[in-house]
Amino acid sequence: MMNFLPIYALLLPFIFYTSCQGQNKTHLLTDTIKSETKDTVTSQVPNSMVRNIKQARNGDILIASWKGVFRYDGKSFTNLTSNIPSPSFWDVVEDRKGNLWFASRDSGVYYYNGKSFQHFTTKDGLASNVALHIYEDKTGNIWVGASRYDGRSFRNFTTKDGFPSNSIRLLLEDKTGKLWFGAQGENMFVYDGKTFTVLKNIDGKAFNNVWSIIEDKKGNIWFGADGLWRYDGSTFTKVSERGAYAIIEDKKGNIWTTGGVNSGAWALSRYDEKSLYSKKPTVTEIKSQSVMLLGILEDTKGNIWFGSGGGVYRYDGKTITDFKNK
Repeated sequence: MMNFLPIYALLLPFIFYTSCQGQNKTHLLTDTIKSETKDTVTSQVPNSMVRNIKQARNGDILIASWKGVFRYDGKSFTNLTSNIPSPSFWDVVEDRKGNLWFASRDSGVYYYNGKSFQHFTTKDGLASNVALHIYEDKTGNIWVGASRYDGRSFRNFTTKDGFPSNSIRLLLEDKTGKLWFGAQGENMFVYDGKTFTVLKNIDGKAFNNVWSIIEDKKGNIWFGADGLWRYDGSTFTKVSERGAYAIIEDKKGNIWTTGGVNSGAWALSRYDEKSLYSKKPTVTEIKSQSVMLLGILEDTKGNIWFGSGGGVYRYDGKTITDFKNK
């Protein structure tokens, strides 16, 4: 069974991060931001580990937490999975038809059409009940690890199909149609429709333990593997030593990450668009704490949402809202 990031990180003592991490110019904003609890939050609020955050087409925020998948409509939270016993959710996706898919750590995948659930496990053709990532490709197929669902049945890709590993997850379909795969403890590879290529740096070392990959507006690929990396189609550049568990590009072209930045410290970091391609890109540390900081989302209003080991936050550029029970 695929393990997740060490839970002991939640228990490590907090270390306030002040280093520039060598190649980056780091600004700390921790002292200028306050946390607050909104009165609109109901008791149905995420208070466990939040791995991923997405936005539905109607603007609602979808939050995949360990103890349930929540919908936030701007006023209150609703646990969409309250009737599912012993949940352990990691990801959520709204497909092109408006249906929701929930991925769990040990009980497969749930499909929700707004009225009822359909549960998919290995008994239904899923390759594994360990579902840490779910993705819809451009043709509407739903990928869960090495399983591809076309609306009727699953096709499970294995090493017999040329896959370098059976324990993979699809992280990205880029603008050219190439599929980017990664997995904890496994190499990152790309599939162009014919050939699987394990990606290696100039020193011949492969990238592994890749959790997040994005493609920016310019077509560059950003991913986290022992730091933050950028790939322009020919060259790999290590942008930062800071961990990059999750990555997004905001509307202004800034790159945001969550990840470990020091022993026991995790941070939400913003890389300034104007200096992204310099040798020392400017990094602003928005929040740092001992508890893990995980999934990130920029909503349509420009707010940055991010998950942690104990709930969910929203940053509006000035204030961090910490949604907790009152």
